[in-house]
Amino acid sequence: MNDGSRRVSNSPSLPSAQPWRPDVTELDSYGPYARPAPMPMRWEEITAPWLGAMLANRYPGIEVTDLRTVELRNTHTTKGRVAVTYNEVGRRAGLPEHLCLKANFTGRANPMDICQVEARFYHELVEGSAIPAPRFYYADWDPDGSGQGLAVLEDLIELGGEFGNSYQHIGVDAVGRALDDMAVLHGSYWASPRLDAASWLPTSMDTRGDCDQARIMWWLVEENLGRDVYIERLPAWMVADPQRFLRAYDLLNQYAREQTGPRTIVHGDAYLGNTYLRPDGHRIWLDWQMVRKGHAWRDVSYFMVGALTVDERRAHERELLVRYREALLATGARDVPSADAIWEQYRRWAMYGLQAWMGTKDHWGQDNHTMIGRFSIATADLDTLALLEAQ
Repeated sequence: MNDGSRRVSNSPSLPSAQPWRPDVTELDSYGPYARPAPMPMRWEEITAPWLGAMLANRYPGIEVTDLRTVELRNTHTTKGRVAVTYNEVGRRAGLPEHLCLKANFTGRANPMDICQVEARFYHELVEGSAIPAPRFYYADWDPDGSGQGLAVLEDLIELGGEFGNSYQHIGVDAVGRALDDMAVLHGSYWASPRLDAASWLPTSMDTRGDCDQARIMWWLVEENLGRDVYIERLPAWMVADPQRFLRAYDLLNQYAREQTGPRTIVHGDAYLGNTYLRPDGHRIWLDWQMVRKGHAWRDVSYFMVGALTVDERRAHERELLVRYREALLATGARDVPSADAIWEQYRRWAMYGLQAWMGTKDHWGQDNHTMIGRFSIATADLDTLALLEAQ
């Protein structure tokens, strides 16, 4: 789901839901600004005085004198677009009159702390970096076991750019430019000691949400394996022996954990639908709830294979990987693997995209069938299964 959602949702804002705070710990203070109370868990509690008090932690003296909900979407988290009016302090600080608030205001459980991870990412890693992400004005979280985290972001709809989606065809040149921007993302924390210091930041392919992803979503994988529209696109070996697919994904996890070399910031879900093309032509990445520290090839493979048609990928994947590498070197990154070494990583990581798209539903708003087809053919073209089973 994009930061600053594009469509008006028919989903209710759950006014009758009771706030969810299981097993939370009452603290003397909350978050990086030592707030005296935790954040609310329901949108109905988001008011102008509350938002003003939160922003005042970063902008002393600021007040929000009016707040109007423009659009509200409750899915696994909440994305609320708001129009706000500030006092003179806020106007002098240059805060925009339209904001996007991301947090868990659904009143429902969110067991993976994804809101907290995203908020900490903005607060601790985006500030002062070149990471191509939405501009943020405030980020905060409750370290009390609730998993609550808040990111106050620019409203991208107001900027007039273009949200990505997996059913778009953007072409080879646009994919190349996006890889230039992805190289800026990875170069911003390439081999940075700050990653090791960020103990809160999950390690790619070494968390349950990554290494057990296929098993967590197995009910959906099995459902999709029984549908003709999937069967006709999937590799024959996978349809014949789904457990072999699970074993192959386990082998990718093993391979990923054994890799050495520089680590960096990994978006973790870097497909075209989690991007936004700014009016200046640069592409940024949205929804940082799966952000990780790890090796860059997860992002590179997932984006490239998904964004290119099969014919485009076959004709241009090698040159695009070289382009990405050169752009990464241009950021000052050192000890970057050779083009051949990156190619070998890319060949294996196609398995990640196949399992990710197998655990989705058609009505989630992306072009699942096309993605399944692209990743299935890529695993065949790149001999992904043979490489993983031979290691």
